[in-house]
Amino acid sequence: MSQLNIPAFWQQSIVELSAADPIMASIIASYEGETLVGKGNAFLTLARAIVGQQISVKAADAVWFRLEAGLDSHITPEQILSKTEEELRGFGLSRQKALYLHDLSRYFNDQQYTIKNWSHMSDDELISSLTSIRGIGRWTAEMFLIFHLLRPDVFPVDDIGLQKAVWKHYFAGEKQPLKILRNHGELWRPWRSVATWYLWRSLDPVAVAY
Repeated sequence: MSQLNIPAFWQQSIVELSAADPIMASIIASYEGETLVGKGNAFLTLARAIVGQQISVKAADAVWFRLEAGLDSHITPEQILSKTEEELRGFGLSRQKALYLHDLSRYFNDQQYTIKNWSHMSDDELISSLTSIRGIGRWTAEMFLIFHLLRPDVFPVDDIGLQKAVWKHYFAGEKQPLKILRNHGELWRPWRSVATWYLWRSLDPVAVAY
């Protein structure tokens, strides 16, 4: 990977996707030079995802700012665990999210062996491990695999943006059941993360990032 943390497989993936699928080739050509860029600390990424659940981006930013201020700008598992549930709630977190952050922090403290072996785990094993943490659902785990672990073949079929893009480009805008979408996604193996990124990109004025 480069200093910008661009996936090493990106060029190979777009060549192979373009050869396999003329529609995807056209989408890729429309965004020449653009790529997925991995970024962020693993713990902070997942903590931020928990803070942002079911609230607006503006509200999430406000809570995160208060959390940073309350922890002297060092949001670490140790710092989170040093605060009681009540203290975390004082930063604007709900009781549930305070519990979720404690669980996430314990995971990062207690599962160092697992974390160090992420690179040797399959996507399904990783998703299973991450979703064992309260507050981390499958969608969040899949976003983490795509944007922070840069796994090449994740297909988050429950994502509404992905669904809309597939319906638009391949089914004349008509909704399709998830089984059809999953089957359609087989066309893009082993680069389904890349195909997903381009499908998202085709709907948004700026590249998706998490």
